[in-house]
Amino acid sequence: MPQQFEQPQSQPQEVHEEDALTAAQTNQQQQSDDQSDVLDSILDDIESTLETNAEEYVNSFVQKGGE
Repeated sequence: MPQQFEQPQSQPQEVHEEDALTAAQTNQQQQSDDQSDVLDSILDDIESTLETNAEEYVNSFVQKGGE
């Protein structure tokens, strides 16, 4: 009966897959941080608007005479 030998899996392929996964996670984290920065900027703009003329801002949403 002939002997059968298993061929080992290529280690560089595993390392390459792990590197790709790590890079994808890093990219996703960067995009999430960028979105958070944009959202913070928008909220800061709203806050500054409300600080300067809150009454006028709120009154612009009040319905007048059956609107």
